[in-house]
Amino acid sequence: MSDFAYKLVDLAEWKAALAKASYAGSALDLKDGYIHLSSGAQLAETARRHYAGRSDLVLVAVDLRRTGDALKWEPSRGGDLFPHFYGPLTTDLASDERRLSVDAQGVMRFEDGTVGWP
Repeated sequence: MSDFAYKLVDLAEWKAALAKASYAGSALDLKDGYIHLSSGAQLAETARRHYAGRSDLVLVAVDLRRTGDALKWEPSRGGDLFPHFYGPLTTDLASDERRLSVDAQGVMRFEDGTVGWP
């Protein structure tokens, strides 16, 4: 498994999290009781499926080497293992952030002009 997982976050939510040094999660995360993350291999499908047509997003890279027992790899409805973070995510676990939008077809378009996910 990779040393990093990713979270697509609404820009306003991430700015609020930075001010508090902690991200509690999206409405769905709060409902489910954990913060949904994606591996690099899962990220494009997550963007397409759940964020198509959205702008003002931030892609946050989470350093999994520092998450401890709060991170669990659990099966989704389709059986793929996804990283789930239990508890608030302190913003110091974010090793990188990139502004982006997801077009109507579900393709990530980064502020620097990069399209898609490698």
